Amino acid sequence: MSHSSANTSLLAALVRHYDELVDSVRRRFGDRQTAREVVHDVCVQLLEAPEKEGVRVPLALLRKIAHDRAVSHYRSERRRQAWVDEQTQLPEVASAAPGPERCLETADELDRLCAAIAELPPRCRQVFVMHKIHELPQQAVAEQLGISLKAVEKHLRVGMSKCLAWLERVAP
Repeated sequence: MSHSSANTSLLAALVRHYDELVDSVRRRFGDRQTAREVVHDVCVQLLEAPEKEGVRVPLALLRKIAHDRAVSHYRSERRRQAWVDEQTQLPEVASAAPGPERCLETADELDRLCAAIAELPPRCRQVFVMHKIHELPQQAVAEQLGISLKAVEKHLRVGMSKCLAWLERVAP
């Protein structure tokens, strides 16, 4: 990376007056760490910038560049802080999604329901699953299984009562 003699002299002045530039920015903006960051940004700017010709007082130019960079940094920091403050003042909105505790409870309920369904007699379980889980109409269940609508209704009554009894018996 080659630098012009003007930028090289500015970089040499920056190195020579580093502490003075940091103190100057710190006095104006109050924070030593930020002042160091600003002076480092000036150094990067000089390394990346095209040649500056006719610089008679390098320290004066460096102070001007550092001041402008500090003002820019200060303004962007204020905008960022205003945005952060604005976000913290938003009302909290409850999420519609269930929390981890509710998810665990639901998983436990589902496990208990599956165990209850597994305990049903085979034909009752088949009717129950087709109607309650797969949401087939009772008439369709009757037709597919070759049984009467009354038999489907009876199996559903038995299945519901046995599942409820099972769930009450094993409830935590």
